[in-house]
Amino acid sequence: MVENRIYRIFKRGSRTYFYNSLFFPKEVREDVFILYSFVREADNFVDAVPQKKDEFCEYFGKFCKAWDGERSGDLVLDGFVEMAKRKKFEKEWIKAFLCSMEMDLTKKHYDTVEEVNEYVYGSAEVVGLMMCRILGVNDRFFPNARALGKAMQYINFIRDIHEDNRLGRTYIPTSELQLYGLKDLREETARKSPECFSALIDHQMEWYLRWQSEAEKGYGGLDRNVRIPVMNASDMYKWTAMKILRDPMIVYRKKVKPSKARIVLNLLKKKVSVK
Repeated sequence: MVENRIYRIFKRGSRTYFYNSLFFPKEVREDVFILYSFVREADNFVDAVPQKKDEFCEYFGKFCKAWDGERSGDLVLDGFVEMAKRKKFEKEWIKAFLCSMEMDLTKKHYDTVEEVNEYVYGSAEVVGLMMCRILGVNDRFFPNARALGKAMQYINFIRDIHEDNRLGRTYIPTSELQLYGLKDLREETARKSPECFSALIDHQMEWYLRWQSEAEKGYGGLDRNVRIPVMNASDMYKWTAMKILRDPMIVYRKKVKPSKARIVLNLLKKKVSVK
């Protein structure tokens, strides 16, 4: 049974992932909850205002010791290490994730696409690889899992432009902004040049759709009982993407997210239609 603390951390962290994960088989669901509570706990340190740098560094250190066999006393961390070893996660994946979270403590802007890709590998692609091990997916589908993680993360970057502005961050690379004559992604800049801002978002969505298409080629590697929640989570990100694409300035008015009802109803429809 999932511990209450792990349940609460995951539920507060992501509506889309949380409600879709409820439909995984029990043994899978518990491991997914453990994974995302670990991911969210690390992310919470760097997203806090002010950032909890010392606490994050301590967490990173505790992970390294726990991996080597020394229990940390942290329910989330110790549970994650046990599960990670049981499911044969690569230590490099976990360190890549923690290193990307560490980047959020110091790096506020990304100049090039390559720099963003380095961050996204650790913050999202390796999480897709971890999910593959939890779901029992053949390693040949790893590229598809990485593509799905990358696609979802990029939609988060676009959806959270306004929120990241308040944190002093910009994940869309400066080289991309310059292509469209934008000096930054502040609301006043976008409102002065709405056509340029819309063109930038259109271009970013082209990347998203390319990665999403690559991800969808891997759905056949999933058993039906886990494929439906994964597909539905992906659908909800696509819904978010299309809503923003129709009205890019919406990112400054609200955080675009599907409702709980939309997530669950779409999933139930998939249960009927997906073979």
